[in-house]
Amino acid sequence: MKFGDTFNEYLRGEQECFLEKCSHVEYKQLKKVLKSCRKCRATSASTCVEEDDHNNTNNDGGASSELCMYESCSLCDQKFFSELMKEASEIAGCFSSRVRRLLNLHVSTGMQRYVLRIRHCFTNDQQIMIQQGRMLIDYVTMNAIAIRKILKKYDKVHSSVNGRNFKSKLRAEHIELLQSPWLIELGAFYINFNGSNGVSGEFVDQFSCDLESDQPLMTLIVSDSVKLEYSLTCAVCLEIAFNPYALSCGHIFCKSCACSAASVMIFQGLKAAEPKCKCPVCREVGVYANPIHMIELDLLLKNRRKDYWKERMLEERSEMVKQSKEYWDSQTKYVIGY
Repeated sequence: MKFGDTFNEYLRGEQECFLEKCSHVEYKQLKKVLKSCRKCRATSASTCVEEDDHNNTNNDGGASSELCMYESCSLCDQKFFSELMKEASEIAGCFSSRVRRLLNLHVSTGMQRYVLRIRHCFTNDQQIMIQQGRMLIDYVTMNAIAIRKILKKYDKVHSSVNGRNFKSKLRAEHIELLQSPWLIELGAFYINFNGSNGVSGEFVDQFSCDLESDQPLMTLIVSDSVKLEYSLTCAVCLEIAFNPYALSCGHIFCKSCACSAASVMIFQGLKAAEPKCKCPVCREVGVYANPIHMIELDLLLKNRRKDYWKERMLEERSEMVKQSKEYWDSQTKYVIGY
């Protein structure tokens, strides 16, 4: 079955109600744009060959010259890339908000946890959460594959690398779907559920995690041909990220390491960083404004590496107390004037 048929079948599937307000890649419509452009190219090439025959010129040279003009097709560039960028941005936003909502149910505390326990008496919340998580995995992977395939088709039609360059633009805008930190959080959620609740199935088996190796990784198997690996190493301390936060650029760090890199104290938090502060890895500015606290990933580390987690927790608390004392001592000296 062609991917277009598979994608249409997915859109009409069981997730239709759950994701009814979420955007999808308009795969069929974008293919029509490329098909129209391909016909224009064929017509232009045929016209060029006829003119060359009439003028007794070299057919190959004339056709090649005309085709090169379509490496940057204004019709496609306007309808294609702008629409695809908008769709990718909306899909990334919908995915992150839905995952955040799902994970809040799993790690809820206080009154929210009490309400959820009452609900659990009447509904199978665990099964519902697993089902919603499965739909979110399908949602992001199917749309990511659709974007990859339509960009590949664009380059084939236009004999260009504009589609490949657009992928780089998606990464620069932090909306490349399969590189979202929320996908790592969703993977940690599944592994945590599998370990504590005995949940199993093909969608849980898509994720695996190795926290014992020198290079700890989380692996996501999208399909038989696509396997993604996410590093869980903090680039500052070169250890497994403890109390991990993902910056807007997608890079993951220990909270204490990220605070140190931004020259803020741990108790102040990453949002206290200056706007000009840069990511320690990619050197991009403004990435501390909206960090993602990866609670599920931290819970996974706590369950799988208990001794290491306790050791790092004591170290962070000790450093936080030290920084707090130094900060308030300096504030006291400033106020009383000595």
